[in-house]
Amino acid sequence: MEAIRPHKSLSVRRQCSLLQVPRSSLYYRPVQEKPENVKMMRMMDEHLLDHPTEGVLSMVDLLRDKGYAVGPKRIRRLFRLMGYQAIYRKKNLTKGAMKAFIRPYLLRGLKIERANQVWCVDITYIPMAKGFMYMVAFIDVYSRKIVGWGISNSMTKKWCLDVLHDAITQNGKPEIINSDQGSQFTSSAWIHYLEEQNIRISMDGKGRATDNTWIERFWKSLKQNYVYLNPCDTGLELFEGVQTYIAYYHQKKHQGIKKKPEEAFRDSMNKNAA
Repeated sequence: MEAIRPHKSLSVRRQCSLLQVPRSSLYYRPVQEKPENVKMMRMMDEHLLDHPTEGVLSMVDLLRDKGYAVGPKRIRRLFRLMGYQAIYRKKNLTKGAMKAFIRPYLLRGLKIERANQVWCVDITYIPMAKGFMYMVAFIDVYSRKIVGWGISNSMTKKWCLDVLHDAITQNGKPEIINSDQGSQFTSSAWIHYLEEQNIRISMDGKGRATDNTWIERFWKSLKQNYVYLNPCDTGLELFEGVQTYIAYYHQKKHQGIKKKPEEAFRDSMNKNAA
C-alpha cells in the first residue's frame, strides 16, 4: 500500500506533526534567493568541497570564467549566506565577549576507542532546486554514526541545542563534543548547556583544516551522492531524502573503520554496558 503523505497546502508545522518529524529536525521553508545566485552558490559549494582553502578572489575568477559578472562584494555576501569561511589562518579578530567562550582543541593525540567518547558537530549549506537550507549534524567519531541531525532555514543557536538535546536523548551523552568556533558554538547558551551536562568542550583551532575531518568527510559524501543528484523542491522532500541516505550510510561498511557505523556504535555501547 502506498504511504499517505501530507498535502503540500498544509503548513510545515502540521506536516511535521503528521509525519512524526521532531521539530528540531526540520524548520520552516527553504531560503529564497535569485535563481542566478542559487546557481552560483551551488557551483561554489561543489568546488569548495574539493578546494576548501579557496576564498573570495578565487571564486570571483571561477565564476567569471563561467560567464557570471560578479565581484568580491557579491561573493562575500553569498559566502555569508552559505555560512562559509575559507580554511586558512587569518588575523585574530574575535570579539572580546566571544573569547570567553573559546575552548582549546582536545582531540590532538587522543586515542578514540569507544562510542560516545567524542562527538563532532558542524553546520553546512544545502542547495535546493529553488533555494537552500542548512543542515547540522553530530557524528560519533569512533563509529562514524550520525547520532543527531536537523535541517533549517536559519543557523540559530536554539536549533543547534534542540538537535543536540534530541541526540543525547536517543543515543546517550558524549564525553567530549568538538566544534568549530562559529557563533552557534561560542554562545553562552551552548557553553552553559554542555557544562551543565558535564560534557567537555573542544573547538577547532583557527585555520585548522583537519580538526573536524570526520564530519567534513560525511558532508562530502552526502552532497556528492545525494544532494547534488537530487535537488529538492521542499523542506520535507529534503528531510525524507537525507533521512533515507543516512539510514543507508549507517548500514554500509565505512572504509575508515571497516565496519557499519550503526553496528560499530551498538557493539561498543553493549560492550561498555557489560
